[in-house]
Amino acid sequence: MKNHINIKPEIKQAILEKKAVIALESTIISHGMPYPQNVETARKTEEIIRQNNAIPATIGIINGQIIVGLNDDELEIMGKSSHAIKVSRRDIPVVISRKLHGATTVASTMIFAEAAGIKVFVTGGIGGVHRGATVSFDISADLIELSNTNVAVVCAGAKSILDLGLTLEYLETLGVPVIGYKTDEFPAFYTRKSGHKLVHFSESITEIANMLHIKWLLNLKGGAVIANPIPEKFEPEFGFIDSAIEIALQKSINEGITGKNVTPFLLNEIKNETKGKSLEANIELVFNNAKVGAELSKAMSEIK
Repeated sequence: MKNHINIKPEIKQAILEKKAVIALESTIISHGMPYPQNVETARKTEEIIRQNNAIPATIGIINGQIIVGLNDDELEIMGKSSHAIKVSRRDIPVVISRKLHGATTVASTMIFAEAAGIKVFVTGGIGGVHRGATVSFDISADLIELSNTNVAVVCAGAKSILDLGLTLEYLETLGVPVIGYKTDEFPAFYTRKSGHKLVHFSESITEIANMLHIKWLLNLKGGAVIANPIPEKFEPEFGFIDSAIEIALQKSINEGITGKNVTPFLLNEIKNETKGKSLEANIELVFNNAKVGAELSKAMSEIK
């Protein structure tokens, strides 16, 4: 890994000094939103993290090199490039050996964050078990990575295009803690409620930081999901968003969309169906996760 990873000096120094550092993915830039909103959102997210006394480290692959801490020019490359490959664990050696651009998913961002020594990662929503997975076996590699890699993921739950019940069951089987922050219900990305109650939840960031500290102190391998719901004022009406999801899902079936193309296709269709309301919600929940992630990382850095 050392021969292929470039950890920017500010981030390397912050990690050495045990300061709060937050990993950020790049798939949300290259595949999650249109340009220029994708780059503007990435920069604003980094700004929010700095305002909350933490250091942002956006991760991606540029010309076959893993970058921990994309600069402004590199964010532009990631935002504009139509050739940035969506990179999960399986894709890493191919993209690096061919010296391509790669946008990191939850799974690959976790791998590179752990390699750099970063313990907290902020994203929009994790991948999960897709609807109809009992036939397709379409289950995100994010879930397996959460059982293998010691990084906490702050997110607004799993994307509501997924089967949330099966996603939670699968995480339980893998031994991944799912901890609700100020909620006892698993958030459904665009909406605060999903109908799925959580076993573990807390009102305190400090308490969650201590839970993570104990988990890794006991050498319990793997990460954790910190489920942080979208702020109520930015939450779309459930029926409105659910209808858009059903229309998008049917269209993906009709057009034969499969594999890693499913999620970006559905998100784009939902955006069109909601006339941009879903994209606005997506951006706001990322900002909220950035704030909570910075608070969590800072609380962890203060544990003796």
